Amino acid sequence: MSNNQSIFSPRYVALSVGIILSVMAVGFEGLAVTTIAPSIAGDLKGIHLFGWIFSTYLLAQIVGTLVVGRIIDKKGPAAPFTYALVLFIVGLIVAATASDMYMMILARAIQGLGAGAMMTCVYTAISLSYPDELRAKILGAFGTAYVLPSMLGPYVAGLIAGQWSWRFVFWGILPIIILSALLSLPAFRKLKVHSTQEGNGATSTWLALLLTMGTGIFLAGLGMLPKITGVILSIVGLAIMSYPLRKLLPKGTLTFQRGMPAILATRGLFFAAYVSTQNFLVLGLIDIKGISPANAGLIVASAALSWCLFAYLQGRWDTADQGLGRNKRIILGVLLLTLGFAVVFWIPTVTPTLAVIGQIIAGIGMGLAHPTSGAVAFAHTREEGAGETSANLQFADSFTPGVVIGIGGAILVVSQAAGLTMQSGLIVTMGFNLVLILMSLFASIRITSESSISIQSGIK
Repeated sequence: MSNNQSIFSPRYVALSVGIILSVMAVGFEGLAVTTIAPSIAGDLKGIHLFGWIFSTYLLAQIVGTLVVGRIIDKKGPAAPFTYALVLFIVGLIVAATASDMYMMILARAIQGLGAGAMMTCVYTAISLSYPDELRAKILGAFGTAYVLPSMLGPYVAGLIAGQWSWRFVFWGILPIIILSALLSLPAFRKLKVHSTQEGNGATSTWLALLLTMGTGIFLAGLGMLPKITGVILSIVGLAIMSYPLRKLLPKGTLTFQRGMPAILATRGLFFAAYVSTQNFLVLGLIDIKGISPANAGLIVASAALSWCLFAYLQGRWDTADQGLGRNKRIILGVLLLTLGFAVVFWIPTVTPTLAVIGQIIAGIGMGLAHPTSGAVAFAHTREEGAGETSANLQFADSFTPGVVIGIGGAILVVSQAAGLTMQSGLIVTMGFNLVLILMSLFASIRITSESSISIQSGIK
C-alpha cells in the first residue's frame, strides 16, 4: 500500500466519517449528561436516584460490549451495528421525553446497551476494513473524535440546558447519529467474518450478566461505605465479579501475561487511571483551590488538545517506521502519563499552571499509548477474532474507568469518615491512580510485537 494512502481516500471516506460521527455522538452524549444530570434529577424530582443516571449506563454498556463481540464473530458486524444504532436512538428519544426519573434510568440503560455494542462494532470495522498500515491513523482519529467532545460537550450542553431545556441535548444528538448511520451502514454490510467458533453464546451472555450484577453490587457497596452494609456488599460484589472476569478476558490478563493479555491490561489500567485522575483533579481544583468549574474544565481540556495532536502524529510515525516502533510508543506514552500524574499528585502544591503542565504531559501520553495499543491488539488478531478483540478493547475503555472512579469516590468517603480532610482524601485517591499507572507501565513492558501470536481464549 502506498504511504500516502489516507483514511479519507475514496475507498474509506464514508466509513471513516461515519465512524468519527458515531464516536463523537457517543462521547458528546456521555459528557453532556454529566453537565445536565443535576437539572434532570431536579426537574424529574429524582435527586435520590441521581447516581443511577450514570451507574445504569455503565452496567448496560458492559452487557452491550460483551454480548455483541461473540455475535460479531459468528454473524459479522452489520446486523449488530444496526441494532446498536436503533437502541441508541431509542434511548435518546426516551430520555428526551422522560416524564419521571425511572423513565430516564430506563433510557440510560437502553443508551448504554447501544453505545457498548456500537463501539465494539466500530472497533471491529476498523480491524476488518483497514489494512494494518492505516489502523494507527483511524484509531488516532477515533481517539480525537472521542476527546474533542470533552472540550465542547459540557459547555454546549450547559448552554442548551440554560437557554432552552436539557431535553434538547438528547434531541440534538439524533441528527448526528442518523447521519453516521447513513454513511457507515453500507460499508458495514460489506464486512464478512469467517467464523470458526463453536456456539456457546448463551454461556457468555450469562457470564456478562453475572459480571454486570457483581459490578452493580460492588459499586452500590462502595457508595455505602464505611457502613457495614457497604463493606459486605463490596466484598460480595467483588467475589461475584472475579469469576466472569477470569472467564471473559483472555487468559493471563490479570497477571500481565505476554501478548494480548498484556496489551489489554496495559490499556485498561492506563485508561482508568487517566479518567479517574481527570475527574478527581477537577474536584480538587474546585473544592480545594477555589477555581471556578468553567476554569477547571478549561484546565483539563488542555489534555484533550495534546491528546489530539499526538494521536495524529503517532499515525504519521507509524507510517514512517511501518509499525516497528509501536511498542516503544506505548511504553513512552505510559511513562509520560506517569510523569503527568506525578505533577498533580500532591494536591496542596498544585497550582493552575502546574495542573495545565501535568494535563498536557498526560495528554501526550494518551495520544501515543491509546491508539497504538489498539493497533497492536489488532495486529495480534485473526480475522475471525475481530469481534472478540473489539469487545476486549471497548471493555477496557468502559469497565475499568467506571470501577476505578467508584473506588476513588469510596476512598474520599472513608477518608472523611475517618476525620481526614477532603484534601487528604484526594491525595490518597491520586496516589491510587499513580499505583495503577505504574502497574500499567510494568504490563506495557510485557507487550510483544509479533503479530503471529494467537489470541488467548477471550471474550466469547
